[in-house]
Amino acid sequence: MNRFDFEQARINMIDQQIRTWDVLDTRVLDLLSAVRREDFVPPAYRMLAFADLELPLPNGYRMWTPKMEARVLQELMVRDDDRVLEIGTGAGYLTALLASEAGDVTSVEIDEATAADAHARLARHGFANVRIEIGDGARGFGNDAYDVIVLTASTPLLPARFLEQLAPKGRLFAVVGEAPAMKARLIHSEAPGATTATDLFETVIMPLRNAAAPPRFEF
Repeated sequence: MNRFDFEQARINMIDQQIRTWDVLDTRVLDLLSAVRREDFVPPAYRMLAFADLELPLPNGYRMWTPKMEARVLQELMVRDDDRVLEIGTGAGYLTALLASEAGDVTSVEIDEATAADAHARLARHGFANVRIEIGDGARGFGNDAYDVIVLTASTPLLPARFLEQLAPKGRLFAVVGEAPAMKARLIHSEAPGATTATDLFETVIMPLRNAAAPPRFEF
């Protein structure tokens, strides 16, 4: 039986999925080579770590596809002095990518077992600038301001609290809307109380648990 060639699979992923989705930032491409995705996916799916798939997680959610992880990193342009808030830790792979670029990362996970697994995985790989918090971040988290905010699951409505927690010149990524019409949105904070939003692409991902939703009319 031939041994699976993870390095060749990683190269193929970058060339065939990432670059073809207009992710050409060498910093992002180098990061995808350095942070081993196969060490973060659930063990049963290790051979599929580089496939263009949303891999299932034990908590019922799914990892983003590799090209979405890469595209979001490129759009956010994370700097080494940035403070990052991630809502939804999941497997911890995007957390690791963010932590590789940022000053520090606070990642909020509502499921305790998922948080514990991600914490152990990140610690094992030496990510000392990550703090995993167990809690509900669907409407913001804590009182601090952040340079970068990332929601890893969708929200029908984007709560204003996230914009309030965005530092000046900060960037926020969220998938906003309901299936089948969700938009991947990048928001820039231009000045206190002033933001601009750009819709990057269409996608459909699971909503955050307890996500803010529009009122429903009952007849």
